[in-house]
Amino acid sequence: MAGGRRRKLHFSKIYSFRCGKASFEEDHSQIGGPGFSRVVHCNEPDCFEANIHNYTGNYVRSTKYTLATFLPKSLFEQFRRVANFYFLVSGVLAFTSLAPYSASSAIIPLVLVVGATMVKEGIEDWRRKQQDTEINNRKVKVHRQNGVFDYTEWKNLRVGDIVKVEKDEFFPADLLLLSSSYEDAICYVETMNLDGETNLKVKQALEVVTLRLHEDTDFRDFRATVKCEDPNANLYSFVGSMEFEEQQYPLSPQQLLLRDSKLRNTDFIYGAVIFTGHDTKVIQNSTEPPSKRSKIERKMDKIIYFLFFILFLMAFVGSIFFGIYTKEDLQNGKMKRWYLRPDSSTIYFDPKKAPVAAIYHFLTALMLYSYFIPISLYVSIEIVKVLQSIFINQDIHMYYEEADKPAHARTSNLNEELGQVDTILSDKTGTLTCNSMEFVKCSIAGTAYGRGVTEVERAIGRRKGFPVAHGKENGDDQFEHSADPKPLIKGFNFSDERIMNANWVKEPHADVIHKFFCVLALCHTAIPEVDEETGKVSYEAESPDEAAFVIAAREIGFEFYKRTQMSISLRELDVVTGQKVERVCQLLNVLEFNSSRKRMSVIVRNEDGKLLLLCKGADSVMFERLSKSGLDFEENTRDHVNEYADTGLRTLILAYRELGEDEYREFNEKFNEAKNLVSVERDSLIEEVMETVEKDLILLGATAVEDKLQNGVPDCIDKLAQAGIKIWVLTGDKMETAINIGFACSLLRQGMKQIIITLENPKIQALEKAGEKTALRKESKQSVLQRINDGMALLRQSSGSSEAFALIIDGKSLAYALEDDVKDKFLQLAIGCASVICCRSSPKQKALVTRLVKAGTGKTTLAIGDGANDVGMLQEADIGVGISGVEGMQAVMSSDIAIAQFRYLERLLLVHGHWCYRRISTMICYFFYKNIAFGFSLFLYEAHTSFSAQPAYNDWFMSLFNVFFTSLPVIALGVFDQDVSARFCLKFPILYQEGVQNMLFSWRRILGWMFNGFISAIIVFFLCTNALEPQAFINDGKIVGFEILGATMYTCIVWVVNLQMALAISYFTLIQHVFIWGSVAIWYLFLLAYGALPPKLSTNAYQVFVEALAPAPSFWLVTIFVMISALIPYFSFSAIQMRFFPMYHGMIQWIRHEGRTDDIEYCNVVRQRSLRPTTVGHTARLAAKSSRVQDGNHSR
Repeated sequence: MAGGRRRKLHFSKIYSFRCGKASFEEDHSQIGGPGFSRVVHCNEPDCFEANIHNYTGNYVRSTKYTLATFLPKSLFEQFRRVANFYFLVSGVLAFTSLAPYSASSAIIPLVLVVGATMVKEGIEDWRRKQQDTEINNRKVKVHRQNGVFDYTEWKNLRVGDIVKVEKDEFFPADLLLLSSSYEDAICYVETMNLDGETNLKVKQALEVVTLRLHEDTDFRDFRATVKCEDPNANLYSFVGSMEFEEQQYPLSPQQLLLRDSKLRNTDFIYGAVIFTGHDTKVIQNSTEPPSKRSKIERKMDKIIYFLFFILFLMAFVGSIFFGIYTKEDLQNGKMKRWYLRPDSSTIYFDPKKAPVAAIYHFLTALMLYSYFIPISLYVSIEIVKVLQSIFINQDIHMYYEEADKPAHARTSNLNEELGQVDTILSDKTGTLTCNSMEFVKCSIAGTAYGRGVTEVERAIGRRKGFPVAHGKENGDDQFEHSADPKPLIKGFNFSDERIMNANWVKEPHADVIHKFFCVLALCHTAIPEVDEETGKVSYEAESPDEAAFVIAAREIGFEFYKRTQMSISLRELDVVTGQKVERVCQLLNVLEFNSSRKRMSVIVRNEDGKLLLLCKGADSVMFERLSKSGLDFEENTRDHVNEYADTGLRTLILAYRELGEDEYREFNEKFNEAKNLVSVERDSLIEEVMETVEKDLILLGATAVEDKLQNGVPDCIDKLAQAGIKIWVLTGDKMETAINIGFACSLLRQGMKQIIITLENPKIQALEKAGEKTALRKESKQSVLQRINDGMALLRQSSGSSEAFALIIDGKSLAYALEDDVKDKFLQLAIGCASVICCRSSPKQKALVTRLVKAGTGKTTLAIGDGANDVGMLQEADIGVGISGVEGMQAVMSSDIAIAQFRYLERLLLVHGHWCYRRISTMICYFFYKNIAFGFSLFLYEAHTSFSAQPAYNDWFMSLFNVFFTSLPVIALGVFDQDVSARFCLKFPILYQEGVQNMLFSWRRILGWMFNGFISAIIVFFLCTNALEPQAFINDGKIVGFEILGATMYTCIVWVVNLQMALAISYFTLIQHVFIWGSVAIWYLFLLAYGALPPKLSTNAYQVFVEALAPAPSFWLVTIFVMISALIPYFSFSAIQMRFFPMYHGMIQWIRHEGRTDDIEYCNVVRQRSLRPTTVGHTARLAAKSSRVQDGNHSR
């Protein structure tokens, strides 16, 4: 039995590493040294040696706060904001005699605002706490004693515990695999939570351990000691050794099961706990995502500082005047301001100490003018952004019913940035395309098969002026019309009567066709799943390509239906008998695919006893590995591969060779020896051994699979281009494939000049072969720089013309283009081109290009992708959008916003982005307007009272202005306002340019709103003071006191700022009506209620409304007159701008107002303003074509 197991273990590179005995010698010298000091006593968590190490427990906490730290930490977070800190200092000073108002009126609003934000933080952290509790309280079976396993909570696990994890359960900690339900102790693991990959990984335990451990009771006396690396964040490395029965065995990542991975297709496994809690690799990797703040938010901070400057300036100017007035108050025994009693005053009004009095006044003025700074601005914006995010999440037009996935705004911080995107950097596979591969065509023995027409071929047909319909036979341009279409099979879109329905046996090279599809059916790591009811076989594969291959083999008649640890079983047609027969091939080794090898191979022994190496890989590495006798169809195959690439298909070359017994035995010994090494050279040695056998191959043919464009991609790109957004594509695909996808989605068009930067030239190729690295690098960089300079020269020559350029660069060239002394020129060239496509880009290059565009242009960038290789790009961009596709959730988890399809980007940006940008911009401008209108009226009144620090209003009037009487309407504006409807946002993409050019939050507009605030304050103050000059105010002859003047001014301010809101709103809803008129009503109700309180509480507001204001007709007349007068400047400006200098949204509102929305010609005039010569998309393509026709007519 033991020997049988060892034989099974030898075969399986599908399980990545052979787990036999190995020599340590020099390779294991690092164990016990720095970074490799962890010692685990398996099945003895309570022993003395284990307790000495005091390893961390398995309790995991992701919360930001604890019960003890919540108050100090959250308070610190709040008062890091300069505005909040200023209000805190003002609140503290309010307890001194310098305060112009009561301490409670200063502190309570601050407590409300800071408290609301802290409550929000607390609720978010409580949710994280609940998630932690749910995870920590999950149950797992753990070995107690005497071979008995019992359930315990995850948080109770300790290093050294033996656990039993069952099918579809998550691993509770990082475990060392000891045994499984399979005989040779392999198990299947899903790592989607770690790396976003949905394919299953295969792990395998040490052979020497698995021989003894089959059941629970076998662990009664099990003891082992593991020495390994210390906790680290590397998911793909693990160095260690196990001491078992006085023998040492090397450990590798193949034996490590990581926390948060899931056990799949395996009934159970036994494992020893190696790393717990925050020592586990997944927690070590859980770094905080980069903190992103929108440009508007950063600019808002500058405006706050600007307001602080104005505030300090007013306080300083007022203090100088106050000092002068105070010094002159008492001269020759005569008092100017006798009511201040300067002859017997304290320091504050003492003429003898005027400089000190001025300093005191300065501090008092800083508190009095604090209403210049909107205390509720930050919390209001947070509330609005959260509500905006809810609307994005609930948008039915961005809901993908097929996958049941709505849009999901994972952060609300960047809503307004969605309306300012200048450049989109997009992945191709899975983002523009479906990442759902379909087997479309193939070339076998130099003959092309497959009559399907790809989307790229249709686009090429349109480009050349003739439509391509149905199918086109390879080679003779004949069209096939299928009267009886077959039902669609996912992953298979192949049609050719020469191959289908077993007709391949009649082909001239039937033997090659047989071997070709055998390679497809055997050379993979897919796992078959047979439906017990229907008997149908489905596959779980590492990639969509691989699934498409095994499905294609099945449909042609080579059905892979069973895999064991040492064999693969097929059902195929017997050429002699014409019957389906079952064939079993012994699987000996799998030589895995990776990005540097660009190929994968399997070594099998067929039923005839022949040893075969079956290989598939990229043409760039496969053709050079063909034997001289295996080149029979090379020329035709190369031609077909180029044709397939030209039509946007992804190609692989298939080949095979027979191995001799001695050759295989020698290879296998070296292969196993290399795999058992525990050193940094291990991977390179494995590759060297694989190179020795992957040679002298015999060519069979090539496959071609199509990764179709997602629905709506060309239309979406067209709309985004009309909006003036530049689109870059960053892909790992071949240049030819990327170019043709570019044509299919209208990023490229006929007549657009292509600037191609590549290192494929004879001189560089000669240097590569010679291995002269220094000369190669120098020549390559010079070549890239020359191409960039040539491109710049072309751009300069065509400046002023309507000529459009496309920049296409490959990964090798990009490496040099991104160097410090070249990248600025590269960016300048790229910005001048209509579209940019970077091919063969690595994940790091994608992130570096994104950083270059973001830093170099200073504009807002958006990155969109769906795979783990896009994470760096998403985090580097201002906004990261993850596509929740088939490549796992890693991109989504690293994104700011998740959508299910690329086409939803159109609505996300042009509708929600524009609305959010407009709402937030107007909201902030309005906030500053109303606070300046209110705060400057305080300054004017204080100037009117010779800067005596006398507030114009009651303490509580001032404190509640921002919190109650003006806060709700501005929130309603931020959530509900629409300048134009969603339909018009999409119909007129030019509207989006308001955000890109930052027209609604420019300094000109901000200062305009501020100026409006100053004007409103001046009008309110001077009209009120002059209209209410000392004269009889009510029937009993009483004149106006400062409490009546203050209440009247305050009433006018409340009316003016709320009516200003009504004028600023473009789209009224019931909620906005309720909030605007309700805020005014609340003021009157408050005045009634507050005035009814005892004089000790209501102070100078006691019965002021009932006894003084309400009975006086002049109060109502003044309110109406002042309110209209204060609104006339804004109304006049808006009317003139709308009529004579309309912005984009103004034009569209006029179209709607005049009922010309269906006037195609008039709408096109407006829409054409967004189309530039450098625009891409099919609309621009038609415009360019029309322009060329007109130019031709003129020339004639």
